[in-house]
Amino acid sequence: MAFSFLSRFRVRDDRENDFIALARQMEELSAREPGTLHYKFFRLADPGMYAVHESFVDEAADQAHMAYDHNKPLIEQIVACMEGTYEREMLFDLAPHGRA
Repeated sequence: MAFSFLSRFRVRDDRENDFIALARQMEELSAREPGTLHYKFFRLADPGMYAVHESFVDEAADQAHMAYDHNKPLIEQIVACMEGTYEREMLFDLAPHGRA
C-alpha cells in the first residue's frame, strides 16, 4: 500500500506568484526522486487555497523526499508563502482497514 496524502493550505495573496514558481520546481524535482509515485499541486475553488497530492512507495520515501538537499530550501520557501499552516489528510487504498 502506498503512503499517500493530500495537504491543503492557504497562500498569502502577495506570495502567490512566488508559490506557483516554487511548486513547479518541486513537482519537477520530485518526479525524479526514487520512491515518489505522484507529486502534484492544485489550485482549489476557494481563492488563495491550494493542495498538494503526494504519494510515495512508503513512509521512508516521504521522509527521504523531505531530507533531500535539493528540497530543503524549496520546502522552507513554500512554507514561507503560506498563510498559517497546512492540513494533511491521509489517503488509503480501497481495501478495508487492516487488509492489503
